[in-house]
Amino acid sequence: MFRNNYDNDAVTFSPQGRIFQVEYAQEAVKQGSVVVGLVSKTHAVLVALKRNAEELSSYQKKVIGVDDHLGVAIAGLASDARVLLNFMKQQSLASKMTYGRPIPLERVVNQIGDRAQTNTQQYGKRPYGVGLLVAGVDETGPHLFEFVPSGMTQEMLACAIGGRSQMARTYLERHLDEFENATRDELIKHGLRALKESMSQDKELTVENTSVGVIGTVAEGKRKGKVESFKLYDGPDIGPLLEASAESADAGEATTAGAGGESMDVDS
Repeated sequence: MFRNNYDNDAVTFSPQGRIFQVEYAQEAVKQGSVVVGLVSKTHAVLVALKRNAEELSSYQKKVIGVDDHLGVAIAGLASDARVLLNFMKQQSLASKMTYGRPIPLERVVNQIGDRAQTNTQQYGKRPYGVGLLVAGVDETGPHLFEFVPSGMTQEMLACAIGGRSQMARTYLERHLDEFENATRDELIKHGLRALKESMSQDKELTVENTSVGVIGTVAEGKRKGKVESFKLYDGPDIGPLLEASAESADAGEATTAGAGGESMDVDS
């Protein structure tokens, strides 16, 4: 693991222009359980796979509401995430008290990015070993942002981070065109399917190990355009969502099998 003397702190570049402490922090994100984020014209969804350290412990929270218009999913060191989330809550509260309005989503994301990047410029500090998916709504609609330990932030159409997230990203890339016009329920189903893709075949999504966070705007009716407060589905509340996703997946497999059978009959 040692890279000569260039990984002793987070402020020294290697001759190749790399900061190894930042790369190590990114590896900590990859050790976390996978989280998935998706966004459509009306909603943003966060889906996360929870872990428990041992059989006797509870499952670690992975999706957390920051404000009525803002929620976060975490992958990596939960203790580092707690520091950043507390900072985001303080900034959100300060905006309401000072300006009487929710803090703009892009501003609070840039603030945590600046906070993380500062740690790579001051000796004696280390990068945050956590990645965040930030979902929220502002006057222009729902948005999804990714935060990485280097301090870089970027808006995403869909994203997955954490261990085994490549399988989930492959699913998201394959179905990307379907997200923009998806309904709230369809977006949740896509998120759960992407999460399932990242799991080993002997594992299943359950009410204990799955969390879903949803935020968006009302699509129709008298309240059209109004913000729906961030809602977290956890524990028994997520049961109906898992059942709906499983039924939809079974129906899709049956349709595919039927189409395959018909084509075989024609060929014969």
